Amino acid sequence: MARTKDAGSAPKPQKEPGRMKQMWQVFQMTRRYDSSAQWLMLLGFLAPVAVGLGLALWLSGGNGFTIALWVIAGVLAGLLIALVILGRRAERAAYSQIDGQPGAVGAVLRSGLRGNWVGNEMPVAVNGKTQDAVYRAVGRGGVVLISEGPRSRTERMLADEKRKVERVLPNVPVRTLSVGHEEGSVELHRLAATLRKSKRTLTKPEVLAVTNRLNSLQASLPIPKGVDPMRVRPQRGRMR
Repeated sequence: MARTKDAGSAPKPQKEPGRMKQMWQVFQMTRRYDSSAQWLMLLGFLAPVAVGLGLALWLSGGNGFTIALWVIAGVLAGLLIALVILGRRAERAAYSQIDGQPGAVGAVLRSGLRGNWVGNEMPVAVNGKTQDAVYRAVGRGGVVLISEGPRSRTERMLADEKRKVERVLPNVPVRTLSVGHEEGSVELHRLAATLRKSKRTLTKPEVLAVTNRLNSLQASLPIPKGVDPMRVRPQRGRMR
């Protein structure tokens, strides 16, 4: 007897797009938000190809095999440079889509930090009415407190958090940054690079010790547990 197919069987999961398709999707998204990206990529590709071709004609002595090697090397170098440009421009385009939204700084700290920097995706202080927030990052440059929101509203929040950190870590350098487009502020897409340029004052073990110390004190701070900076809303007063 032939087996009957189960009509209620679950559909097969869709295959994830291949690497080339993913890169094409990233390129399309980047070009949509940054029209100069495609021209920079083209320039980054053609420049090494031209250099490779010039070296081939100059150093090959008419040897076809040597010319081919130089041209191939130029093409590979051009592809590498174009991909590097795409990666950086894509990251900037992605940040431009969330710039100004609550939780944007937390997104950068979650996925944009490199090296020995450790960032908190959740804010260490948040104003439920204005959605302004303060985030914290710890690295070789010490403790950095980062505000999200207009500087006129977040300066006091930054000062309060700085005093709290300095009280428990008196020998650790603490500095503040404000993310935004105001004068003296750091733009969102430059935040990770700004942190990496900080002068190194802590060793790797000290970074770990400072991070653990601050995380252990976080429970005592007046921050609601499980707060999601992307979904925070102004609190409404209770009717009496």
